Formats: sequence, C-alpha cells, structure tokens
Amino acid sequence: MTDQPPLELLAFTDPVCTWCWGSEPVLRALQVGYGDQLCIRPVMGGLVEDIRTFYDRANAIGGDPEQANAAIAAHWLEASARHGMPVRSEGFRLFGAETVSTYPQNIACKAAELTDPRLAPRYLRRLREASAAEACETGRREVLIELAAEVGLDLATFIGRLEDGSAEHAFRADLALTRRAGVRGFPSFRLVFGERALALHGYQGLANMRAVIESLSEGALCWRAPRGGAEGLLELIHTLGRMAPVELATILDLSASELERHLAVLEDAGSVRCVVAGNGCFWEAVGGAAGCDPAAGLCVV
Repeated sequence: MTDQPPLELLAFTDPVCTWCWGSEPVLRALQVGYGDQLCIRPVMGGLVEDIRTFYDRANAIGGDPEQANAAIAAHWLEASARHGMPVRSEGFRLFGAETVSTYPQNIACKAAELTDPRLAPRYLRRLREASAAEACETGRREVLIELAAEVGLDLATFIGRLEDGSAEHAFRADLALTRRAGVRGFPSFRLVFGERALALHGYQGLANMRAVIESLSEGALCWRAPRGGAEGLLELIHTLGRMAPVELATILDLSASELERHLAVLEDAGSVRCVVAGNGCFWEAVGGAAGCDPAAGLCVV
C-alpha cells in the first residue's frame, strides 16, 4: 500500500463561510483518521465579491454593508446552533465602507500558501477563528497581516505576495477551478482517487464523508482511530492546536458526558484550559511556567 497515491479531497471554501467553519470538525477528523492516505486541498471560491451587489435570498443577506452585518450575525448564530462551532455576534462587523468583499481573505490564504505551504492550513484556521469566533473585521489588510504574524509566516514574503499580484493570480486560478467544477455554494467537495471522482455539495457529516471515501477507494483507505481517553484528547490538542468541544467529540467519537469527564481530568491536572469564544469556547493546552512557540518565534509566560 506504500505505492498507493492518497485520495485527494478538494474542499471548495471561503474563509468566512459559516458552514465551512462548521465543517472543521469533520475535516479535522478525516485528517486524523486517514493521515497521509488523504490530501485535503482547500480551493478558495470567493463567496462575496461585493456585498453591495450580493443577495442571499434565503437569509436576506446583501446590500448595505452595515445592514448586512446584522443579518449575517443572526444567520451565523442559527447555523452555530446546528453545527456546534462557536460564533460571536457581539460587535460583529464583517463588512464596512472599506471592506465590501471576502476576496481579501481568500487572496490572503493564497499568499500564505505561496509563503509557506506548511503553515498555510494554520493560517486558514486562524482566519476562520478570527472571523467567526472573535468578530474580527478580517477583510482589513492590517488584520490579515497580524494573523499571518501570529501563525509564524514570514511577513516580508507574505506582504510581498499580496502586493506583487501573485496571491491574487493564484486566487483567480482557484476561482476558475471552482467555476469549472460547477460549484455555486460552499462548502462543496470533490473527491478524487485514481481515475474515480465524485462531487458533494453542502455540509456533510463525518459518517457520510467516511462512507463516500470508503466507497470511492473500494476499501483501500484504512481508518485509524486516534488514541482515546484523556491522554488522547490532550495529544490532539497539542497536535492540532486549540479546539472547540464539537471538534474533540467528533474526532474521538465521544458523547458529551464522556468529553466533559476527560476535560475535567485534564483541567484539574492543569493541562488544559477553557477559553470563552462567543457563544461557545475553545480548549487549549497549558504550557506551564513558560514556553516557546518556534513557529511564531514567541516566548510565552
């Protein structure tokens, strides 16, 4: 099986799409369960070119940027009640007079890929957190640069990619791929294994995704359940970074009561802490007296 190429999962997305945010538990579970047998490739689809000419009839979103913010916040809270990822509505202001599009966030993700492919997934994740759970106006360039610094991207290269047009060119290529694939909503997925491929549109639960992957690969991919218990939970947080409860429960296949019990053990031991985020929270590792993040080049006390 060593010569077998990985299954490629194209995830058509936008950094500020709420159902893409809601898909994080599923995609992270797939990443953990299949490991290097699966390659997840985000494709930036550009949800809103200009909110002033955009209109989502189902949720009455579009038109005036300030009015759109209130409608979006209400929609995201409704979606959060279903997908479980945290959303902050207080102070929510995604759009404004100078930020009328989600294209800057998409372009910034491509700049991150061009700067350091290893850190690009971390940047996309941080951008999703800031948009959904922290109510940051992530369309502003200074915010996008601050987030790049947080995850350890080389800022001179990152800013250079934004300014020399290479990041926008890469985004336009993603847009073209999105249109060729017939994608009109996010999230959407295209799974490719050898000569076989299929498309899925809309949010998908973990059971559905696993069934599709196993059918497409004819059982060639092997699911490896992660280590269980409190130890496995802590290992996940150390590996993937801070996580919402629904992510931990999905990846480890835990009930709410089981998750609470494991988290209580780790919290009592001083290994993890809960960080409030909007209508929910994240659980993150506690590093002890002092620590160093080599990716960000930051000493923490």
